Order: sequence, then structure tokens, then C-alpha cells
Amino acid sequence: MKIFSQPGTPTHRQSHRAFLSNRSAVMAAGLCLGLSGAMAHEGMHADVDHVLLLSVDGLHAVDLERYIAQHPHSNMARLAGMGTTYTAASAAKPSDSFPGLLAIVTGGSPISTGVYYDNSYDRALCPPGSGCSTVGTEVVYDESIDINQDRLDAGGGIDPAKLPLDPKHGNAPVYPHQFLRVNTVFEVAKAAGFRTAWSDKHPAYEIVNGPSGKGLDDLYAPEINNAGNPTGDVMLCEAYDDLKVAAILNEIDGMDHAGKKHVGVPGIFGMNFQAVSVGQKLVGYVNGSAEPSAALANALDHTDLSLGKMIDELDKRHLLNETVIILTAKHGQSSIDPAKRHVLNDKNIPAIINGVKAGLLAKDTQDDIALLWLTDGAKSPEAAKALRDNAAALGISEILEGPSLQLMFPDPKKDSRAPDIIATPDQGVIYANPTATKMAEHGGFAFDDVNVPIVISHPMWKAATIKTPVETQQIAPTLLKLLGLNPQALQAVQMEHVSVLPGIIYASDRD
Repeated sequence: MKIFSQPGTPTHRQSHRAFLSNRSAVMAAGLCLGLSGAMAHEGMHADVDHVLLLSVDGLHAVDLERYIAQHPHSNMARLAGMGTTYTAASAAKPSDSFPGLLAIVTGGSPISTGVYYDNSYDRALCPPGSGCSTVGTEVVYDESIDINQDRLDAGGGIDPAKLPLDPKHGNAPVYPHQFLRVNTVFEVAKAAGFRTAWSDKHPAYEIVNGPSGKGLDDLYAPEINNAGNPTGDVMLCEAYDDLKVAAILNEIDGMDHAGKKHVGVPGIFGMNFQAVSVGQKLVGYVNGSAEPSAALANALDHTDLSLGKMIDELDKRHLLNETVIILTAKHGQSSIDPAKRHVLNDKNIPAIINGVKAGLLAKDTQDDIALLWLTDGAKSPEAAKALRDNAAALGISEILEGPSLQLMFPDPKKDSRAPDIIATPDQGVIYANPTATKMAEHGGFAFDDVNVPIVISHPMWKAATIKTPVETQQIAPTLLKLLGLNPQALQAVQMEHVSVLPGIIYASDRD
């Protein structure tokens, strides 16, 4: 079998392959089984040298189920047909892209990662360019930190002058990877001798390098919010996704993302798709049964074709049997039902908070969630009461503050990043400018926000369905174990006691 991988094969691969050298006899004995329903199948992973990790941002479990039913010969059906599908998977809370991706690649939630959103607050850092004359600042890791966000290449990357400052380290700018408190699968894999690569929508996604800053050999992050406006048109966003698909195809061929240099096929690599998320926001669904609009259906079809290109290229390069493909989503989108969509003015909650005490609100982050940081944490019970007193007008379903917040997240009195209050709205409520036309949003805790698919595929498997609740945090340790690496090498897995996904028999389990 021809293997396209970098020189210097790590020793763990040798022992892994030695164990699997009798795979034909094992398969003949019938150990590669497939059971659906409450029981999982047992999968034999022969020569797993590569994991291709794919996030279709916004994709719900019901979207995948519906698409496969209506397109039984699709590439999504092809992946499910040779894999384990988890139908009751939950994405990160908050369901923003940053914590969503970090859950997948660290195994952690904000409890361990310290990352609540791409637009958050830290009481221990200083504003960009401030010289640390004041401490406490919003921390924004999106297109606004680009050298030039109008350009596809972001003008060359991140502008350090736009980054928060750390007074404990000589007022040095804090890059996204330095903001992350725990390591990533990329760091673990690279330390074991694997090549690593990732592609995403902003240069800020260098955060997946991990605290070392060295987790990735190859980051490709074309700016999605460039002047060409891919987020304003589904077909433009499909063309944007095509850039990253081309990068993956180059990497499957053993090249760097640009296709200019032969470097070997990564052990862990992947990308996020944006067109489905854009379709959900711009046009949405026809009804509450998740029937997609024409534009959203087009985005799903285009994404499916892209998946097919990757599968076919892996097959062409004789890598398919050595590769596990993981299909999931950083987050869903709420609400699926267009009848429940309700845009409320995002100025209302700040007005209530500052009505308790002038200047009480230090930072608010609102989508279909409201994360609130206060200048005086002692006032949080009073501020929470004011929100509850106005809950109906504000579209608030639940307030997390004090003990209720600390059941999920660290104590804001002890953690510089934890919000003082989290307000979760009624389903379908979006906090935005009243003129906003978006049909859906993410960030919240609603079922539509967090019920995403997980499909783990390998050609030696038969289809299996697991309906037991799982979390996308479990992807990270699962991914490492598939490669023969130790899931406990992930700090977040240790801190949050995260287990591998159920229903998979790993090669190491057969020792």
C-alpha cells in the first residue's frame, strides 16, 4: 500500500501497524460488525494514519438525517454508510464558533479553555494600544484584528496593535493561541511526529495552534469578511468554501495548502464549511420541519459535492483505508422554524443593566444569547433581578447568575473571563439591530443551536447509529485514540473528565 506521509515515521505507528498486521484474518473472523439503534458497531481501524476533520458550520442533526433520506446516493449518505452516526450530539455552550471549534480540538468547554466567544471580556488584560493604563478589556478575535479585513489574505494576517495587552508579561499583545488555556489535538499529534493542518474563516483561528503557538504546520485562513462579501450571498460563500476545499485536496496529495511544496499528508487536517450557515442566516428554512429554502438546499448540495471530492481524492491516492473522516459542526443555528424568529433590539438589555447603576455594564455579547460582564460584580444579583423583572419584554427565558451560573461555569469572582450574567432568550429570539434581516443566529443554548451531527467514518465499518447523548468535546480524545495516541495528553480531557465516544472498538483496545 502506498502511503503519502512525511519522513520520520513515529515509533507509535510501527507498533500500531504491527498489531494490525493480521487485519485480513481478523476481518475474516467477522470482527468488523455493524449494529444500529441503541447498540454500536465494532470497528476495526487498520493503518489509521490520517484523520480528516470537517465542520459544516450550522448543520443540525436533523439536516443530515433529512438530506440522507432525500439523497440516498449522496456523499453524506456515503459517509454515514461506512460510519457511526451520533444523532443526539450536543455542541459547546455557548454555541459560538470559537468555543464550538475548541470543544472539538481540545475536548474542553470554557471551564478549561477560558474562551467563551470570539468577542468576550477579560478583567486581567488591557485594551489594545492602552499601555495598560486601565485593566479590563473586551477581547475580540474576529476579522477586526486583521491587518486589512477587506482583503482575502487579511493584508498578511493579524495586526498586533489590535490585540489586548497582558500586564503580567510586559504589556505584550495577546495572540489568540496565547489566550487559550489548554493544549489542542494538533499539538499532541505534532509532538508524536504527525504533520498538522487546518483551514478556517479568519486568521484569528490560529488559536488552534494551542498555547505553544506551534500546533499547526499549515494554517490557511482566507478572510471570509473580505470586500467581496461572501457572507452576503450563498453562492459567493460556496466559492469561498471552494478555496478551502482546494487546500484540502492539495494536502491529500501530500502538498502544502497552496499546492506548491511536497510536505507529506497531515496526520490531522481539515476545514470548516460556511455556505450552510450563511444560507440559514440569509434565507433559512421553509418550515419547522427543517425543509430547506432553495438557497439553503443549494448550499447543502454544494457542500455534499465538496465532501465527494475529498473522499474521491483520498481513494485515488490510496489513502481512504488509512483515513478516518469525522463530519460534525461547531454549532447549529436557531431557530429552524421561521415562525419563531423574533428580532429584539440589542440596546434593551444594556439599558436595563446600566439603569441599575450608571456604567455597570462593562461588556455585552449578544446573538441568540446575552453574555454580560459587569464593572462591579457585587451588583450582579441586583442586575439579574432587573432583567427578570423585564424578562417578557426582553424575550428572556432564563437568567444564569450566581449559583446557577456556577453550576456550568467558573465563578466570575475568581476567573477573569467568566461572565457575571448569562441571559438565554426564548426560542427564536435574536438580539440585534431592529432592522436586521437575518433569519437565524447561533451562540445560545437552545436545542437548534447545539444539536449537531457527529459521523465518524472508515471504509472498514458498516453503518451504525447511536442515539445515546454525546458531546462534541468527545471528538478530541476520540480523534487521538484513533491515531493510536493517548487522549489523556489533552489537558482539557483531564480537567473535565471527558471520555472517548462510545461504540467504537479502537485498535489499542484489542491489545
